[in-house]
Amino acid sequence: MSAPGRQGAEDRPWPGLDVAGLHILVTGFGVSGYAVADQTLQRGARVTVVDAADSERNREQARILEVFGLRALLGPEHTTTLPAGEDVDLVVTSPGWRPDQPLLAAAAAAGIPIWSEIELARRMQSADGPAWLGVTGTNGKTTTVTMLESILRAAGLRAVACGNVGLPVIEAALDPQGFDVLAVELSSFQLHWTRHLQCEAAAVLNISEDHLDWHGSLEDYAAAKGRIYQDVEVACVYTTADPATMHLVEEADVREGARAIGIGLDAPGPSELGIVDGLLVDRAFLPDRRHRAAELGTLEDLAHLGARGAPPHVVLDALAAAALARAHGVPQEAVRDGLRAYRAGAHRAEVIATAAGVAYVDDSKATNPDAARASLAAAPSIVWIVGGLTKGADVDALVRLAGPRLAGAVLIGQDEAPFRDAFARHAPQVPLARPEPGHTGDAEGRAAYMRRVVSAARTLAGDGDVVLLAPAAASMDQFTNYAERGDLFAAAVRDLVDGDAA
Repeated sequence: MSAPGRQGAEDRPWPGLDVAGLHILVTGFGVSGYAVADQTLQRGARVTVVDAADSERNREQARILEVFGLRALLGPEHTTTLPAGEDVDLVVTSPGWRPDQPLLAAAAAAGIPIWSEIELARRMQSADGPAWLGVTGTNGKTTTVTMLESILRAAGLRAVACGNVGLPVIEAALDPQGFDVLAVELSSFQLHWTRHLQCEAAAVLNISEDHLDWHGSLEDYAAAKGRIYQDVEVACVYTTADPATMHLVEEADVREGARAIGIGLDAPGPSELGIVDGLLVDRAFLPDRRHRAAELGTLEDLAHLGARGAPPHVVLDALAAAALARAHGVPQEAVRDGLRAYRAGAHRAEVIATAAGVAYVDDSKATNPDAARASLAAAPSIVWIVGGLTKGADVDALVRLAGPRLAGAVLIGQDEAPFRDAFARHAPQVPLARPEPGHTGDAEGRAAYMRRVVSAARTLAGDGDVVLLAPAAASMDQFTNYAERGDLFAAAVRDLVDGDAA
């Protein structure tokens, strides 16, 4: 806690928090940790960073900031206790650190405030800084905030997607040129350590079991997600088909006049956005919403986002982005133009190629069953590349639902048994392939393995099928991360297509 006579972080006024003179302990030296250290050092704070990894990357980052007075403590021995003999005014923790981590537990016991980078950014941002439009949920966050960014820019606003994607929030919030709006993606980890978001509008897209080892229970995980609605000024956006999101809105403590805005794939009621005869329709952000509707675009405007048109979960993400943009006052035509201009990020239902009547789609970002379920709903006939580290997730329901639309499945990954057993129980008619993993300990071996996987999928696919990489599992058993898994899939597909054309 703060030394006697020194004003602590919690006691200093904000917005426009002045961090000068504070001793800030930053736990974790990743992207957000580096940004926090950089931004606060430049404003007169004394900063100590701790990180278990005494890596060349971390040492180089420390050397860059040493000119501002950074003290870096690298190595696992520095992550279990507070720095000895020093008064710490504030701990700013990286999202991956669990609340029961020993250093964080020691800080809490000592009465030291523990904030996320998000909390710090909100307090340091000036009163006339950019508006925040927040997005969270188990799946679809990145698609929604990047769609939102595209819509806001189509409206002529200086906007950026930030947070759990792209630019750290603290850099966006304190940008010297000044943004008009921030499209902020927030994970449950970030929200756990955040108390003062004050978003203009916010959305919880969906809630399903994820990160329960970190949060302890589904209830605590949902509660962390629900923090995004705290003090919302204009609109709390929820998914009408997911009662858990509506419950979070009902429990939220919002500003006077904030409204609940539903999104769904059916015809919308008042204060909702939805779909009518292939049109994206707003019955929420117009004066006579009981008797009129505003057309925001068409499903055809989104058709480029799927191998057979935009899948339902992408349409729902578009409606969420549209609702948040409309809450900020964006006109109808900017929603349409932004959605037409939008292109999905890498590894998120990305169409790699179409050849010989077969489309190849990279959704390597589908690292859990719920994310894969959404991707599997996008086409009627699929050869599914599935598997990896399940982390104990139940895959039975997913295989049962997917079975009727599968032309085949290619099993990859370490945890083969849960998927093979689920297929035996619920979809025994689906042909299965299991390519020989070989040696995946180096890049060349991993590339060769993925070529075998894609070749096996092509053998199972027929005219009109979609070969879909949506593994429903994490990647680290055979690949560096989901991005490498997707990159290697795309490279193998292009090799296959080029070979067929030769």
